[in-house]
Amino acid sequence: MFGLGIPELIIILFIVVLLFGVKRLPELGSGLGEGLKNFKKGYHESKSIDVTPDKKEDNK
Repeated sequence: MFGLGIPELIIILFIVVLLFGVKRLPELGSGLGEGLKNFKKGYHESKSIDVTPDKKEDNK
């Protein structure tokens, strides 16, 4: 896993806990998971951009 062993992962986890605190870790985890989910969703969707105007804008 990226050449990281158990000691390196423990040190990284310790630094993250020091920077953000224990209470914010669930928020960071859920935000990271949601960001990855949205990235995957956006990557697998159509590569083209839809530029057709909405019908609501035509009535103005």
